Amino acid sequence: MRRIIHATLIAAFLGSAALPAAAGPFAPVVYVNNSAVTQYELDQRVRFMQVLRAPEQGRETALKALVEDRLKLEAARQIGIAVSDQGLEEGLAEFAGRANMDVMQFTEALARDGVERQAYRDFVKAGVAWREVVRQRIVPTVKVSDREVEQAMKRDIETPITTAVLLSELVMPAPPGQEQAVLARGRQLAETVTSEAAFAAAARRYSAVPTAGRGGRLEWVEMANLAPGLRDIVTQMRPGTISQPLTVPGAVVLFFLRDTRGKLRAGATDQTVEYVELALPSAAEGAGILSRADSCDQVYVEANRFAGDPIRRETLPLSSVPLDVAQRIASLDANEGTVIDYGAGARLIMLCRRAPALIGDAVGVSTSLPGLPQPMRAPEPGRSAAGRPGAAGAAAAAGTPEAAANAEEASTPAAAEAPNAANAASDAAAAAGIALPDEPLLRTRDEVRAEIFNRKINAAADAYLAELRADAVIRKP
Repeated sequence: MRRIIHATLIAAFLGSAALPAAAGPFAPVVYVNNSAVTQYELDQRVRFMQVLRAPEQGRETALKALVEDRLKLEAARQIGIAVSDQGLEEGLAEFAGRANMDVMQFTEALARDGVERQAYRDFVKAGVAWREVVRQRIVPTVKVSDREVEQAMKRDIETPITTAVLLSELVMPAPPGQEQAVLARGRQLAETVTSEAAFAAAARRYSAVPTAGRGGRLEWVEMANLAPGLRDIVTQMRPGTISQPLTVPGAVVLFFLRDTRGKLRAGATDQTVEYVELALPSAAEGAGILSRADSCDQVYVEANRFAGDPIRRETLPLSSVPLDVAQRIASLDANEGTVIDYGAGARLIMLCRRAPALIGDAVGVSTSLPGLPQPMRAPEPGRSAAGRPGAAGAAAAAGTPEAAANAEEASTPAAAEAPNAANAASDAAAAAGIALPDEPLLRTRDEVRAEIFNRKINAAADAYLAELRADAVIRKP
Protein backbone atom coordinates (compact mmCIF):
# COMPACT_ATOMS: atom_id res chain seq x y z
CA MET A 1 0.00 0.00 0.00
CA ARG A 2 2.85 2.39 0.88
CA ARG A 3 4.42 1.87 -2.54
CA ILE A 4 1.11 2.51 -4.27
CA ILE A 5 0.61 5.76 -2.36
CA HIS A 6 4.15 6.95 -3.08
CA ALA A 7 3.94 6.01 -6.75
CA THR A 8 0.61 7.84 -7.03
CA LEU A 9 2.07 10.96 -5.40
CA ILE A 10 5.02 11.19 -7.78
CA ALA A 11 2.91 10.37 -10.83
CA ALA A 12 0.39 13.04 -9.92
CA PHE A 13 3.10 15.60 -9.23
CA LEU A 14 5.29 14.93 -12.25
CA GLY A 15 2.26 14.70 -14.50
CA SER A 16 0.91 18.12 -13.60
CA ALA A 17 0.82 20.60 -16.45
CA ALA A 18 2.52 23.42 -14.57
CA LEU A 19 4.35 24.05 -11.36
CA PRO A 20 3.09 26.61 -8.85
CA ALA A 21 4.89 29.90 -8.76
CA ALA A 22 7.75 29.77 -6.26
CA ALA A 23 8.47 32.49 -3.73
CA GLY A 24 12.04 32.84 -4.98
CA PRO A 25 14.73 31.07 -7.01
CA PHE A 26 15.82 28.96 -4.05
CA ALA A 27 12.34 28.02 -2.84
CA PRO A 28 11.72 24.25 -2.93
CA VAL A 29 9.44 22.90 -5.65
CA VAL A 30 9.46 19.31 -4.40
CA TYR A 31 10.83 17.27 -1.52
CA VAL A 32 12.37 13.84 -2.11
CA ASN A 33 12.35 12.18 1.29
CA ASN A 34 14.25 14.82 3.31
CA SER A 35 15.97 16.54 0.38
CA ALA A 36 14.56 19.58 -1.43
CA VAL A 37 14.76 20.39 -5.14
CA THR A 38 14.74 24.15 -5.62
CA GLN A 39 13.29 26.31 -8.36
CA TYR A 40 16.83 27.42 -9.23
CA GLU A 41 17.96 23.80 -9.76
CA LEU A 42 14.94 23.12 -11.91
CA ASP A 43 15.53 26.19 -14.09
CA GLN A 44 19.19 25.26 -14.48
CA ARG A 45 18.43 21.65 -15.41
CA VAL A 46 15.87 22.77 -18.00
CA ARG A 47 18.45 25.05 -19.58
CA PHE A 48 21.18 22.39 -19.34
CA MET A 49 19.02 19.88 -21.25
CA GLN A 50 18.26 22.49 -23.89
CA VAL A 51 21.95 23.25 -24.38
CA LEU A 52 22.72 19.53 -24.66
CA ARG A 53 19.83 19.13 -27.10
CA ALA A 54 18.54 16.21 -25.07
CA PRO A 55 15.96 14.05 -26.89
CA GLU A 56 13.43 14.84 -24.15
CA GLN A 57 13.20 18.32 -22.72
CA GLY A 58 10.80 20.48 -20.71
CA ARG A 59 10.14 21.17 -17.05
CA GLU A 60 8.44 17.86 -16.30
CA THR A 61 11.33 15.89 -17.77
CA ALA A 62 13.87 18.04 -15.91
CA LEU A 63 12.02 17.65 -12.62
CA LYS A 64 11.80 13.88 -13.03
CA ALA A 65 15.56 13.77 -13.67
CA LEU A 66 16.30 15.84 -10.57
CA VAL A 67 14.09 13.61 -8.42
CA GLU A 68 15.94 10.57 -9.72
CA ASP A 69 19.30 12.23 -9.03
CA ARG A 70 18.28 12.69 -5.38
CA LEU A 71 17.29 9.01 -5.19
CA LYS A 72 20.58 7.93 -6.76
CA LEU A 73 22.66 9.98 -4.34
CA GLU A 74 20.67 8.70 -1.37
CA ALA A 75 21.10 5.08 -2.53
CA ALA A 76 24.84 5.72 -2.75
CA ARG A 77 24.99 7.16 0.78
CA GLN A 78 23.08 4.20 2.20
CA ILE A 79 25.75 1.75 1.07
CA GLY A 80 28.67 4.01 2.01
CA ILE A 81 29.53 5.45 -1.41
CA ALA A 82 30.91 8.99 -1.44
CA VAL A 83 32.05 10.65 -4.66
CA SER A 84 35.61 11.86 -4.14
CA ASP A 85 36.94 15.08 -5.61
CA GLN A 86 39.14 13.07 -7.95
CA GLY A 87 36.23 10.86 -9.03
CA LEU A 88 34.10 13.92 -9.72
CA GLU A 89 36.84 15.61 -11.74
CA GLU A 90 37.31 12.44 -13.79
CA GLY A 91 33.56 12.31 -14.42
CA LEU A 92 33.50 15.98 -15.47
CA ALA A 93 36.41 15.40 -17.84
CA GLU A 94 34.79 12.30 -19.32
CA PHE A 95 31.54 14.15 -20.01
CA ALA A 96 33.27 17.22 -21.46
CA GLY A 97 35.39 14.94 -23.62
CA ARG A 98 32.28 13.83 -25.47
CA ALA A 99 32.11 17.37 -26.86
CA ASN A 100 35.87 17.29 -27.60
CA MET A 101 36.53 19.85 -24.85
CA ASP A 102 38.31 19.90 -21.52
CA VAL A 103 36.40 20.73 -18.33
CA MET A 104 37.24 24.44 -18.40
CA GLN A 105 36.24 24.86 -22.05
CA PHE A 106 33.00 22.96 -21.49
CA THR A 107 32.15 24.93 -18.34
CA GLU A 108 32.78 28.23 -20.13
CA ALA A 109 30.63 27.13 -23.07
CA LEU A 110 27.80 26.24 -20.68
CA ALA A 111 28.13 29.57 -18.87
CA ARG A 112 27.74 31.45 -22.15
CA ASP A 113 24.43 29.63 -22.59
CA GLY A 114 23.21 30.39 -19.08
CA VAL A 115 24.17 27.13 -17.29
CA GLU A 116 26.11 27.53 -14.06
CA ARG A 117 29.09 25.34 -13.20
CA GLN A 118 27.25 23.89 -10.16
CA ALA A 119 24.42 22.54 -12.31
CA TYR A 120 26.97 20.69 -14.44
CA ARG A 121 28.78 19.34 -11.37
CA ASP A 122 25.54 18.18 -9.71
CA PHE A 123 24.47 16.38 -12.87
CA VAL A 124 27.79 14.55 -13.22
CA LYS A 125 28.07 13.79 -9.48
CA ALA A 126 24.76 11.92 -9.47
CA GLY A 127 25.87 9.94 -12.52
CA VAL A 128 29.22 8.99 -10.96
CA ALA A 129 27.56 7.92 -7.70
CA TRP A 130 24.93 5.85 -9.51
CA ARG A 131 27.56 4.14 -11.63
CA GLU A 132 29.26 2.94 -8.45
CA VAL A 133 25.93 1.82 -6.95
CA VAL A 134 25.28 -0.24 -10.05
CA ARG A 135 28.81 -1.67 -9.97
CA GLN A 136 28.49 -2.79 -6.36
CA ARG A 137 24.84 -3.87 -6.14
CA ILE A 138 23.84 -4.99 -9.63
CA VAL A 139 26.86 -6.08 -11.65
CA PRO A 140 27.68 -9.08 -9.36
CA THR A 141 24.14 -10.43 -9.86
CA VAL A 142 24.15 -10.37 -13.67
CA LYS A 143 25.13 -13.51 -15.53
CA VAL A 144 25.21 -14.29 -19.25
CA SER A 145 25.07 -17.93 -20.31
CA ASP A 146 26.74 -19.45 -23.36
CA ARG A 147 23.27 -20.35 -24.62
CA GLU A 148 22.21 -16.68 -24.55
CA VAL A 149 25.32 -15.74 -26.51
CA GLU A 150 24.72 -18.41 -29.14
CA GLN A 151 21.06 -17.46 -29.50
CA ALA A 152 22.04 -13.82 -30.07
CA MET A 153 24.73 -14.80 -32.58
CA LYS A 154 22.23 -17.02 -34.37
CA ARG A 155 19.84 -14.07 -34.67
CA ASP A 156 22.67 -11.96 -36.10
CA ILE A 157 23.48 -14.61 -38.66
CA GLU A 158 19.88 -15.32 -39.67
CA THR A 159 18.87 -11.64 -39.92
CA PRO A 160 19.12 -10.55 -43.57
CA ILE A 161 21.70 -7.90 -44.37
CA THR A 162 19.79 -4.86 -45.64
CA THR A 163 21.08 -3.79 -49.06
CA ALA A 164 18.43 -1.23 -50.09
CA VAL A 165 15.65 0.72 -48.41
CA LEU A 166 12.39 2.33 -49.45
CA LEU A 167 12.00 5.58 -47.51
CA SER A 168 9.60 8.49 -47.24
CA GLU A 169 10.89 11.87 -46.08
CA LEU A 170 9.39 14.84 -44.27
CA VAL A 171 11.48 18.01 -44.12
CA MET A 172 10.07 20.89 -42.02
CA PRO A 173 11.74 24.32 -42.24
CA ALA A 174 12.96 25.62 -38.87
CA PRO A 175 13.67 29.36 -39.22
CA PRO A 176 15.74 31.10 -36.53
CA GLY A 177 13.74 31.38 -33.33
CA GLN A 178 11.32 28.62 -34.30
CA GLU A 179 13.65 25.63 -33.95
CA GLN A 180 12.18 24.35 -30.69
CA ALA A 181 8.58 24.66 -31.89
CA VAL A 182 9.34 22.76 -35.09
CA LEU A 183 11.30 20.14 -33.14
CA ALA A 184 8.34 19.72 -30.78
CA ARG A 185 6.07 19.12 -33.79
CA GLY A 186 8.56 16.55 -35.07
CA ARG A 187 8.53 14.73 -31.75
CA GLN A 188 4.74 14.72 -31.73
CA LEU A 189 4.68 13.21 -35.22
CA ALA A 190 7.25 10.58 -34.20
CA GLU A 191 4.96 9.56 -31.31
CA THR A 192 1.64 9.58 -33.19
CA VAL A 193 2.41 8.45 -36.76
CA THR A 194 1.94 4.70 -36.97
CA SER A 195 1.27 4.10 -40.68
CA GLU A 196 2.53 5.12 -44.09
CA ALA A 197 -0.78 6.84 -44.81
CA ALA A 198 -0.46 9.01 -41.70
CA PHE A 199 3.14 9.89 -42.58
CA ALA A 200 2.13 10.77 -46.15
CA ALA A 201 -0.62 13.08 -44.85
CA ALA A 202 1.88 14.81 -42.54
CA ALA A 203 4.40 15.15 -45.38
CA ARG A 204 1.80 16.79 -47.64
CA ARG A 205 0.93 19.20 -44.83
CA TYR A 206 4.33 20.11 -43.38
CA SER A 207 7.12 19.08 -45.75
CA ALA A 208 8.86 21.77 -47.81
CA VAL A 209 10.67 19.59 -50.37
CA PRO A 210 9.44 18.44 -53.81
CA THR A 211 8.47 14.98 -52.51
CA ALA A 212 5.72 16.51 -50.35
CA GLY A 213 3.17 16.19 -53.15
CA ARG A 214 3.60 12.42 -53.25
CA GLY A 215 3.54 12.00 -49.49
CA GLY A 216 7.32 12.13 -49.13
CA ARG A 217 7.83 8.90 -51.06
CA LEU A 218 11.35 8.23 -52.35
CA GLU A 219 12.52 5.50 -54.73
CA TRP A 220 14.66 2.53 -53.66
CA VAL A 221 18.03 3.66 -52.32
CA GLU A 222 21.07 1.42 -51.90
CA MET A 223 22.27 1.37 -48.30
CA ALA A 224 25.81 2.03 -49.49
CA ASN A 225 24.64 5.34 -50.99
CA LEU A 226 23.18 6.67 -47.73
CA ALA A 227 25.19 9.04 -45.57
CA PRO A 228 26.81 7.10 -42.70
CA GLY A 229 24.72 8.90 -40.04
CA LEU A 230 21.44 8.15 -41.83
CA ARG A 231 22.56 4.59 -42.53
CA ASP A 232 23.03 4.03 -38.79
CA ILE A 233 19.52 5.35 -38.09
CA VAL A 234 17.83 3.31 -40.82
CA THR A 235 19.62 0.15 -39.70
CA GLN A 236 17.87 0.43 -36.32
CA MET A 237 14.41 0.85 -37.88
CA ARG A 238 11.86 -1.77 -38.88
CA PRO A 239 9.60 -1.45 -41.93
CA GLY A 240 6.48 0.49 -41.00
CA THR A 241 8.18 2.72 -38.41
CA ILE A 242 9.14 6.39 -38.23
CA SER A 243 12.48 7.82 -37.14
CA GLN A 244 12.99 10.28 -34.33
CA PRO A 245 13.26 13.88 -35.61
CA LEU A 246 16.71 14.84 -36.86
CA THR A 247 17.88 18.42 -36.59
CA VAL A 248 19.87 19.82 -39.51
CA PRO A 249 20.72 23.48 -40.19
CA GLY A 250 17.44 25.22 -40.88
CA ALA A 251 15.19 22.17 -40.77
CA VAL A 252 13.87 19.17 -38.87
CA VAL A 253 13.72 15.89 -40.79
CA LEU A 254 11.82 12.64 -40.26
CA PHE A 255 11.94 9.41 -42.24
CA PHE A 256 9.44 6.57 -42.59
CA LEU A 257 10.80 3.15 -43.58
CA ARG A 258 8.35 1.54 -46.01
CA ASP A 259 10.30 -1.57 -46.99
CA THR A 260 13.75 -3.13 -47.22
CA ARG A 261 15.64 -5.44 -49.53
CA GLY A 262 18.27 -7.76 -48.17
CA LYS A 263 20.30 -10.89 -48.50
CA LEU A 264 21.42 -13.61 -46.17
CA ARG A 265 24.98 -13.52 -44.93
CA ALA A 266 27.24 -15.89 -46.84
CA GLY A 267 27.16 -19.20 -44.98
CA ALA A 268 24.05 -18.29 -42.98
CA THR A 269 22.25 -21.48 -44.01
CA ASP A 270 25.22 -23.75 -43.28
CA GLN A 271 24.96 -25.76 -40.07
CA THR A 272 27.33 -27.44 -37.70
CA VAL A 273 25.88 -30.38 -35.77
CA GLU A 274 27.12 -32.18 -32.69
CA TYR A 275 25.80 -35.70 -32.16
CA VAL A 276 26.63 -38.98 -30.41
CA GLU A 277 26.56 -42.35 -32.14
CA LEU A 278 26.33 -45.51 -30.01
CA ALA A 279 26.78 -48.97 -31.54
CA LEU A 280 24.34 -51.51 -30.02
CA PRO A 281 23.54 -55.21 -30.41
CA SER A 282 19.87 -54.55 -31.18
CA ALA A 283 17.29 -51.87 -31.87
CA ALA A 284 15.49 -52.87 -28.67
CA GLU A 285 18.53 -51.83 -26.64
CA GLY A 286 18.46 -48.47 -28.40
CA ALA A 287 14.76 -47.94 -27.69
CA GLY A 288 15.36 -48.72 -24.01
CA ILE A 289 18.20 -46.22 -23.75
CA LEU A 290 16.15 -43.49 -25.43
CA SER A 291 13.36 -44.06 -22.90
CA ARG A 292 15.82 -43.33 -20.09
CA ALA A 293 18.38 -40.87 -21.50
CA ASP A 294 17.34 -37.26 -22.00
CA SER A 295 20.73 -35.85 -23.02
CA CYS A 296 23.91 -36.80 -24.82
CA ASP A 297 25.71 -37.01 -21.48
CA GLN A 298 23.17 -39.59 -20.31
CA VAL A 299 23.82 -41.65 -23.42
CA TYR A 300 27.49 -41.77 -22.36
CA VAL A 301 26.42 -43.12 -18.97
CA GLU A 302 24.37 -45.84 -20.69
CA ALA A 303 27.33 -46.71 -22.94
CA ASN A 304 29.29 -47.89 -19.89
CA ARG A 305 27.18 -51.05 -19.83
CA PHE A 306 28.71 -52.25 -23.09
CA ALA A 307 32.19 -53.66 -23.69
CA GLY A 308 34.83 -51.88 -25.71
CA ASP A 309 34.40 -48.30 -26.91
CA PRO A 310 31.02 -48.31 -28.68
CA ILE A 311 30.29 -44.57 -28.50
CA ARG A 312 31.70 -41.55 -30.29
CA ARG A 313 30.84 -37.89 -30.38
CA GLU A 314 31.13 -35.87 -33.59
CA THR A 315 31.02 -32.16 -34.32
CA LEU A 316 30.84 -31.69 -38.07
CA PRO A 317 29.50 -29.40 -40.78
CA LEU A 318 26.18 -30.88 -41.84
CA SER A 319 27.58 -31.41 -45.33
CA SER A 320 30.23 -33.77 -43.85
CA VAL A 321 27.81 -35.94 -41.85
CA PRO A 322 27.19 -39.41 -43.37
CA LEU A 323 24.00 -39.32 -45.41
CA ASP A 324 22.06 -41.87 -43.38
CA VAL A 325 22.84 -40.02 -40.13
CA ALA A 326 22.16 -36.59 -41.66
CA GLN A 327 18.77 -37.81 -42.88
CA ARG A 328 17.79 -38.99 -39.39
CA ILE A 329 18.97 -35.93 -37.43
CA ALA A 330 17.28 -33.52 -39.86
CA SER A 331 14.04 -33.78 -37.88
CA LEU A 332 15.59 -33.95 -34.40
CA ASP A 333 15.83 -31.24 -31.79
CA ALA A 334 18.68 -31.05 -29.29
CA ASN A 335 18.81 -34.09 -26.98
CA GLU A 336 16.40 -36.09 -29.15
CA GLY A 337 17.47 -39.39 -30.60
CA THR A 338 16.60 -42.18 -33.00
CA VAL A 339 17.74 -45.73 -33.76
CA ILE A 340 19.12 -46.88 -37.11
CA ASP A 341 18.54 -50.63 -37.57
CA TYR A 342 19.96 -52.42 -40.61
CA GLY A 343 19.38 -55.92 -39.22
CA ALA A 344 22.95 -56.67 -38.09
CA GLY A 345 23.20 -54.59 -34.97
CA ALA A 346 21.86 -51.08 -34.50
CA ARG A 347 23.08 -47.53 -33.95
CA LEU A 348 21.59 -45.00 -31.59
CA ILE A 349 21.95 -41.41 -32.85
CA MET A 350 21.25 -38.44 -30.56
CA LEU A 351 21.55 -34.81 -31.61
CA CYS A 352 23.38 -32.77 -28.95
CA ARG A 353 23.46 -29.37 -30.63
CA ARG A 354 22.67 -27.70 -33.90
CA ALA A 355 24.05 -24.21 -34.72
CA PRO A 356 24.90 -22.04 -37.73
CA ALA A 357 28.37 -22.94 -38.94
CA LEU A 358 29.45 -19.31 -38.63
CA ILE A 359 29.05 -19.43 -34.85
CA GLY A 360 31.72 -22.08 -34.66
CA ASP A 361 33.90 -20.38 -37.25
CA ALA A 362 33.90 -17.10 -35.33
CA VAL A 363 35.21 -18.65 -32.11
CA GLY A 364 38.64 -17.33 -31.23
CA VAL A 365 39.01 -15.43 -34.51
CA SER A 366 40.11 -11.83 -34.22
CA THR A 367 38.34 -9.47 -36.58
CA SER A 368 41.53 -7.45 -36.83
CA LEU A 369 43.62 -10.47 -37.87
CA PRO A 370 46.80 -9.61 -35.91
CA GLY A 371 49.88 -9.15 -38.05
CA LEU A 372 47.88 -8.12 -41.12
CA PRO A 373 46.04 -4.94 -42.09
CA GLN A 374 42.32 -4.67 -41.42
CA PRO A 375 40.27 -7.07 -43.61
CA MET A 376 39.67 -4.59 -46.41
CA ARG A 377 40.80 -4.85 -50.01
CA ALA A 378 43.14 -2.14 -51.25
CA PRO A 379 44.13 -3.12 -54.81
CA GLU A 380 47.37 -1.77 -56.21
CA PRO A 381 45.75 -0.50 -59.42
CA GLY A 382 44.06 2.87 -59.07
CA ARG A 383 46.82 5.29 -59.97
CA SER A 384 46.47 7.81 -62.76
CA ALA A 385 48.44 7.57 -65.99
CA ALA A 386 50.77 10.25 -64.65
CA GLY A 387 51.69 8.01 -61.73
CA ARG A 388 49.72 9.99 -59.13
CA PRO A 389 46.96 8.32 -57.10
CA GLY A 390 43.71 8.63 -59.00
CA ALA A 391 40.28 9.07 -57.38
CA ALA A 392 40.10 5.39 -56.52
CA GLY A 393 43.57 5.27 -55.05
CA ALA A 394 42.95 8.40 -52.98
CA ALA A 395 39.69 6.99 -51.66
CA ALA A 396 41.36 3.77 -50.62
CA ALA A 397 44.09 5.74 -48.92
CA ALA A 398 41.44 7.47 -46.81
CA GLY A 399 41.29 4.28 -44.78
CA THR A 400 37.51 3.91 -44.37
CA PRO A 401 35.55 0.79 -45.44
CA GLU A 402 33.18 2.97 -47.51
CA ALA A 403 36.10 4.64 -49.25
CA ALA A 404 37.76 1.32 -49.96
CA ALA A 405 34.54 -0.14 -51.38
CA ASN A 406 34.09 2.90 -53.65
CA ALA A 407 37.72 2.66 -54.67
CA GLU A 408 37.30 -0.96 -55.70
CA GLU A 409 34.25 -0.07 -57.79
CA ALA A 410 35.95 2.89 -59.44
CA SER A 411 39.07 0.99 -60.49
CA THR A 412 38.39 -2.21 -62.39
CA PRO A 413 41.75 -3.54 -63.60
CA ALA A 414 41.76 -5.68 -66.71
CA ALA A 415 44.08 -8.22 -65.12
CA ALA A 416 43.50 -10.12 -61.87
CA GLU A 417 44.64 -8.38 -58.71
CA ALA A 418 48.11 -9.23 -57.58
CA PRO A 419 48.25 -10.78 -54.10
CA ASN A 420 49.19 -8.30 -51.40
CA ALA A 421 48.93 -8.04 -47.63
CA ALA A 422 45.58 -6.25 -47.66
CA ASN A 423 44.03 -8.81 -49.99
CA ALA A 424 45.43 -11.63 -47.85
CA ALA A 425 43.74 -10.13 -44.80
CA SER A 426 40.41 -9.83 -46.62
CA ASP A 427 40.63 -13.39 -47.93
CA ALA A 428 41.55 -14.70 -44.50
CA ALA A 429 38.58 -12.90 -42.96
CA ALA A 430 36.22 -14.41 -45.51
CA ALA A 431 37.69 -17.88 -45.01
CA ALA A 432 37.26 -17.52 -41.25
CA GLY A 433 33.58 -16.76 -41.70
CA ILE A 434 33.89 -13.25 -40.30
CA ALA A 435 32.69 -11.35 -43.38
CA LEU A 436 33.00 -11.07 -47.12
CA PRO A 437 34.32 -7.76 -48.41
CA ASP A 438 30.79 -6.39 -48.98
CA GLU A 439 29.28 -7.66 -45.73
CA PRO A 440 29.32 -6.23 -42.19
CA LEU A 441 31.58 -8.05 -39.78
CA LEU A 442 30.00 -10.74 -37.63
CA ARG A 443 30.23 -9.83 -33.96
CA THR A 444 32.55 -11.97 -31.88
CA ARG A 445 31.34 -13.95 -28.87
CA ASP A 446 32.98 -11.46 -26.52
CA GLU A 447 31.21 -8.54 -28.21
CA VAL A 448 27.85 -10.30 -28.06
CA ARG A 449 28.36 -11.31 -24.43
CA ALA A 450 29.27 -7.71 -23.51
CA GLU A 451 26.17 -6.36 -25.28
CA ILE A 452 23.86 -8.79 -23.46
CA PHE A 453 25.62 -8.09 -20.16
CA ASN A 454 25.21 -4.33 -20.53
CA ARG A 455 21.57 -4.69 -21.55
CA LYS A 456 20.83 -6.78 -18.47
CA ILE A 457 22.65 -4.32 -16.22
CA ASN A 458 20.71 -1.37 -17.63
CA ALA A 459 17.40 -3.19 -17.19
CA ALA A 460 18.26 -4.16 -13.61
CA ALA A 461 19.41 -0.61 -12.82
CA ASP A 462 16.16 0.83 -14.20
CA ALA A 463 14.16 -1.64 -12.11
CA TYR A 464 16.13 -0.74 -8.97
CA LEU A 465 15.62 2.98 -9.58
CA ALA A 466 11.87 2.38 -10.05
CA GLU A 467 11.85 0.55 -6.72
CA LEU A 468 13.63 3.47 -5.03
CA ARG A 469 11.11 5.87 -6.54
CA ALA A 470 8.18 3.76 -5.36
CA ASP A 471 9.55 3.61 -1.81
CA ALA A 472 10.37 7.33 -1.58
CA VAL A 473 8.21 10.05 -0.05
CA ILE A 474 7.89 12.67 -2.77
CA ARG A 475 5.75 15.69 -1.98
CA LYS A 476 5.12 19.31 -2.81
CA PRO A 477 6.05 22.02 -0.28
